[in-house]
Amino acid sequence: MRDEVTIMPAYTPPKARSLLEPHRLLLMAVFLAIVVCAVVFMRWDWLPKYQDRLIAGVWQTLVLLVTTSFVGFLLAVPLGLVQVTGPRPLKWFAQGFCTIIRGTPLLLQLWLIYYGLGAVLAQYPEVRSSFAWPYLRQAWPYGFVALVLSFAAYEGEVMRGAFAGVPRGELEAARAFGMGRFTLFRRIWLPRAIHRSLPTLTGETVLQLKSTPLVATITVVDAYSVITKVRADTFLTYEPLLLLAAIYVVLTGILVIGFRFLENRIPSRGA
Repeated sequence: MRDEVTIMPAYTPPKARSLLEPHRLLLMAVFLAIVVCAVVFMRWDWLPKYQDRLIAGVWQTLVLLVTTSFVGFLLAVPLGLVQVTGPRPLKWFAQGFCTIIRGTPLLLQLWLIYYGLGAVLAQYPEVRSSFAWPYLRQAWPYGFVALVLSFAAYEGEVMRGAFAGVPRGELEAARAFGMGRFTLFRRIWLPRAIHRSLPTLTGETVLQLKSTPLVATITVVDAYSVITKVRADTFLTYEPLLLLAAIYVVLTGILVIGFRFLENRIPSRGA
């Protein structure tokens, strides 16, 4: 009896849903009506006066988002890797770090680093006389550290699952080809883990964007800080907050579109 060979059909990605669906048209109409009402019936005469500071604040927000996410991801990779491969002391350290950071509020961490570490460093004359003191006396390094540690802890858990989820057959095949540990990690394990973690990485980056306003509590001037100043000077409530919400919605949309484009550019298995 002749053996039959079953050929799996090639993977066909689902078609993109049309923007002209009724419920989407309704949502766009409602959004457009809200924008028109906000422009026509609300006060925006204050905007030219604060636009330069607002642009600078948005730029500060973007700088914090990009730099802390990048450095945090670089820390998340070894945090996730040692939880899968060991050795045990490093595994326990990574698990403890991720548990503590994820189990405490980011605002509390920010205040502990700024008011605690900042006060401790200021007590040492050697630190105050060093070249780093002009930077350490400012607030942004402590905000940067807090955001980096937070992103690294959350993304470290994501990378742990991504590294553990890479099929062992792919790693064994790479070893069979004679790849060394570093080459296997660089060419197979890490790219496959990043590919698996991209959807979650998108969400974590959006959450990082929404965490940046907390640095305003330690006097870092970002978009939220500028809007707070506008509210205090103009006694307006809704207009500045609506503008801030629109800024974050636009930035979030750009992030999501960028990560979707990156996901589509990365080749995946076709069968």
